[in-house]
Amino acid sequence: MARDYYEILGVRRDASKDEIKKAYRRLARELHPDVNPDPATQDRFKEVTQAYEVLSDDSKRRMFDMGADPFAPSGGGGGAGAGGFGAAGFPFDDIMNAFFGGGQPGAGRSARDRVRRGRSIKVRIELDLAETAFGVTKDVTFPTAVLCNTCQGEGTAKGTHRQTCDMCQGRGEVSQVARSFLGQVMTTRPCPQCSGQGTIITDPCADCAGEGRVREKVTRKVQIPAGVEDGTQIQLAGEGEVGPNGGPRGDIFLEIVQRPHPTFERRGDDLHCTITVPMTAAALGASFTFDTLDGTEEIDLRPGTSSGHVITLPGHGTRHLDGAGRGDLMIQVDVETPAKLDEEQEALLRKFAELRGEDQPPGKFSPGHGGLFSRLRDAFGAR
Repeated sequence: MARDYYEILGVRRDASKDEIKKAYRRLARELHPDVNPDPATQDRFKEVTQAYEVLSDDSKRRMFDMGADPFAPSGGGGGAGAGGFGAAGFPFDDIMNAFFGGGQPGAGRSARDRVRRGRSIKVRIELDLAETAFGVTKDVTFPTAVLCNTCQGEGTAKGTHRQTCDMCQGRGEVSQVARSFLGQVMTTRPCPQCSGQGTIITDPCADCAGEGRVREKVTRKVQIPAGVEDGTQIQLAGEGEVGPNGGPRGDIFLEIVQRPHPTFERRGDDLHCTITVPMTAAALGASFTFDTLDGTEEIDLRPGTSSGHVITLPGHGTRHLDGAGRGDLMIQVDVETPAKLDEEQEALLRKFAELRGEDQPPGKFSPGHGGLFSRLRDAFGAR
C-alpha cells in the first residue's frame, strides 16, 4: 500500500477537487526542480505529483479509498509506466499554470518569456544638509535602457515581423520523455533555437540589433522628501530600464549621500555642533548671534558656563521623515583658556586669583605657597 496521498497533500479525506488542486499547486511552487534543485526536494515533488494524479482522478481516488494502490501492477490503474508522467493523466499543465499563470494546455509560455521586466538600477544622489533636512526637487541624470523608437520594442526591421520558431512551434520550450523508477518522466527546457521566446527575428532592427531597446542618458525630475539622511533609499517604481522586446520597466533606487557640513553633525534628526568661547565670556555671560539652518538666532550664554555645557534649540534640527515635527539643535560650549598672557594680563589674573583664594601653585611659574593648587598637590601626594 502506498503512503496516504491525503496526508502527502495535506488535505482532508473529504476534500473537494478544488481543495486538492489548490494544495497541489501550493506544494508544486515550493518543490518544483526549477525552484529547488535539491535531490531530496525533487523526490518530494515526485511524491506530491503522484498523490495529485491519484486524488484528482475520480476512478483512481475511489480505488485508493477502497485500499488499493492505483500504481501497483495489478491495480488496474495503468501503473506509473502507463499513466504516469507525460501520459494523459499527468498534470503537467497544472505545473506550468502553477508557475506561469493560466493558459490552455500546450500554449507554452513564449509570450511571457519573450517580454521580460527591465532591470532595476541604483542611482547615487548627493545632497547638502539643508536639502536632506527640508526636502528638494532635483534633476537626476543617469544611463538606462529605453524603448527603441524605430521598432517600438519589437526588435524587427521596418516592414518585417517575428517568425514562429519551427523547432518548438511557438511554444518556447521543447519536451523530452525519459523513463524513471516512477515510469515515464517528461521534462521541458527552453527551446535552444529561439532561447525560449517562441519566435525568431530574421531581419533585426538596425538601431537596437533586435533587442527592442537602446541605451541613452535620461534626466528625471525627482522630489526628495524632507528628513532623508545618508544611506536612505527611495524607490521610483517603473522608472528603471525598459525590458527586452518592449517589456515593462524595472525600478530606480535612489541612494542618498549627504555631504559633510562645516558646522553641524547630524545624529538622527538632531544636529550637533561645538562653539568655543573665551574664558571671560563663560565667566561673565554673553550674548552672540549664531547661524542655524533656519537663519540667525540670538544665543544667551549664562554667567558661569563651563566647558561641556549644552545649549538646546528645540525644533531647529531636521524634519522627521514622517513629516511630524523636527529634531533639535544641540550646541556644546567649549571654554577656551588663554595660552599666552602679557604682563598686565598676567598681573590682573594673579590679582583675581588672590581675591578668590585661588593663587598660583608654587614652582618656577610662581613664588607663592599655600594656595588651592598646593593643597591639590598635597592631597594627591605630589612631590
